[in-house]
Amino acid sequence: MPSILDAVVVGAGPNGLTAAVELARRGFSVAVFEARDTVGGGARTEELTLPGFRHDPCSAAHPLGIASPAFRALPLHRYGLEWLQPELPMAHPFTDGTAAVLARSVGETAASFGPRDAGAYRRLVAPFLPKWDTLVRDFMSLPLTALPRDPVTLARFGLVGLPPSTWLTRRFHDERAKTLFAGLVAHVMAPLSGFATGAVGLVFALAAHTGGWPVARGGSQSISDALAAYLEDLGGTVHTDYEVKRLDDLPPARAYVFDTSPTALARIAGLGRYYEGYRYGPGVFKVDYALDGPVPWTAPDARRAGTVQIGADSREIGTALRAVSREGRAPDAPFLITVQPGVVDPSRAPAGRQVFWAYGHVPNGWTGDLTDVMERQLERFAPGFRDRVLARAVAGPPELAARNANYVGGDIGSGAVAGLQSVLRPKLSLFPYGTPHPAVFICSSATPPGPGVHGMSGHNAAKAVWKRLRQT
Repeated sequence: MPSILDAVVVGAGPNGLTAAVELARRGFSVAVFEARDTVGGGARTEELTLPGFRHDPCSAAHPLGIASPAFRALPLHRYGLEWLQPELPMAHPFTDGTAAVLARSVGETAASFGPRDAGAYRRLVAPFLPKWDTLVRDFMSLPLTALPRDPVTLARFGLVGLPPSTWLTRRFHDERAKTLFAGLVAHVMAPLSGFATGAVGLVFALAAHTGGWPVARGGSQSISDALAAYLEDLGGTVHTDYEVKRLDDLPPARAYVFDTSPTALARIAGLGRYYEGYRYGPGVFKVDYALDGPVPWTAPDARRAGTVQIGADSREIGTALRAVSREGRAPDAPFLITVQPGVVDPSRAPAGRQVFWAYGHVPNGWTGDLTDVMERQLERFAPGFRDRVLARAVAGPPELAARNANYVGGDIGSGAVAGLQSVLRPKLSLFPYGTPHPAVFICSSATPPGPGVHGMSGHNAAKAVWKRLRQT
C-alpha cells in the first residue's frame, strides 16, 4: 500500500465498490474497508435457514441493476455475474385467482389490465420506451453530475412522474391496473400521495419492458463479488472485518468516500449536526423461507413470476402505507413484496425445494413480530403456503440494522422517500456527494438516485471525487 492513497472507501456495498472501481479505472490508488467479514452490503447471499438453501438477506430482484449505466459499463460478466430472467418479471394476484402482470411485453401487460385500461397503459409507456437507455442515464445521473442527453424526454417524464401516483392512476378505470401500479410505488415505502411517487412506479414498469426484473445466478452476492474481483484486478484492495469508528482508524488518503448512512458519516468524520435534518423512513419486517416446493399460488401467472406483489387492491395497499408512515403502527393487512428466485435459478436450493422471501412495511425501529400477519396475508393468495414451510429466518428492524448499519431503524432505503428528500438527499444541495470536509464524500443510497442495487450513487460520487483529486 502506498504511503498515501488517493482514495479510501468505507463500506463495501454496491455503491462503495462501484465508487472504488470507477476511481481505480482512472488510475487512482484505492482501498476499501468493510466492517463485515464479506463484501456485499444490501447485495449478499447467505444460508439463513437450512444447509443448501441460499437466501438473499436483502435485495434479490434487480430491475435497476440490469438497467444501471454504471454496471453496464463494467465487464462484470467476466467475473461471474449472470442475469437470469424469470418468464414474468412480476405478477400481482387477486383474491379471485387471477393476476395482473408486469411482463416484458407491453401488450401482455396491458391485456392483463382488461380492455378499459389496456389503451391507457400503452399510451402511458409509449413515449418513453424507445428512449429508455438515454432516459435512465439522465434520470439516474441527476443532479449536476452530467448534463441531460435528452432534456425534452426527461422533462416530459418529470411532468408525468413528479406529481403523486394517485394523479397518474386516474388514467385507469379498473382496479387491476390501479392495484399493480400502487404496488410498484410501494416498493419505496412511500404513501401513494407522496411527491414523485408516479415516477417510481413508471420507472419500475419501464424497466420491466426494457431489461426485465432479473435475479443474479447463485444470489445477489455474485454482484458484489464481481465488483470486488474487478477492483482487485485494477489494483485496488479490499479489507474486511475492519470497523471504522473515526477517520484516524483509516490510512492517510487524499479523499475518503463513505458508503454509509449520513448519521454514521457525521459521527466518524466529526461533522457534528450537519445531517441533523435527514429523515429515515419506515422499516421492514422480512422472513426468508426454505420451502419443500413452489409457493401454491392460486393465480397461475404468479407461479411463473420472479417477483410477486401482495395486496388485495389499491385501497388496501394505501391503507397499509398510511398505517406505517403516518399512524406509526404495523398494518393489519400488510402490503408484501415477495421474490421466488427458484423459478429461474435452481441453484438456490436442493432439488425440488425452493427459497422464498417476503417483507412487509413496519414503523421505523418497530420491535414486534409480523410473521403470523404476513403468513395470513400470503394464505389469501396461496392457500396451503404454511404447509410448505421447512424453516424460516425472521428479521425485524433491529435485526436488519444489526446486519447492515446503513439500515437505520430497519429502513432498507437508507432514508425516507418523502417530500424534497425524494430527489434532493441527504441535503438540499445540488452537490449532494460532498460534505463540509473537503476530503470527505458520501456515496451511499442516501444520495441520488437513491435506493436499489445499481451502483449509480457510487458512480456519481466518484465523479465528484476524481474532479477534486485532479484539482489538488
